[in-house]
Amino acid sequence: MTPPTVLYIEDHPDNMTLVRRILQSENYTLIEARTGLQGIFFAENEEIDLILLDINLPDIDGYEVARRLRASKKTRLAEIPIIAVTANAMRGDDQKILDSGCNFYIAKPINIQELLDKVEVSIQKET
Repeated sequence: MTPPTVLYIEDHPDNMTLVRRILQSENYTLIEARTGLQGIFFAENEEIDLILLDINLPDIDGYEVARRLRASKKTRLAEIPIIAVTANAMRGDDQKILDSGCNFYIAKPINIQELLDKVEVSIQKET
């Protein structure tokens, strides 16, 4: 069985490095995107099991990325779990994240165990 593939859309190099180390230590395959548009391209052209999505991106925000993924012609993207990874932890942000099409969110700074737990639960639901 091939390891699950996670797409991480994140523009901050330190966050990308941390998540890369965490997921690779658990034998996940990681595809890295630095912008929202690049992330959408990878999601539409690769076989992805889960998407981790930063909300504050340099081109289009994560809310718009999630909406575009959910409306994609690649119908499987309507079902793939999306976990927002965000510093936006103010009251009301959680509902805005869920309304955009994300399934869960994780606040930054990233809690390693919370990340692993949500990734594992999301991958199990997908398979």
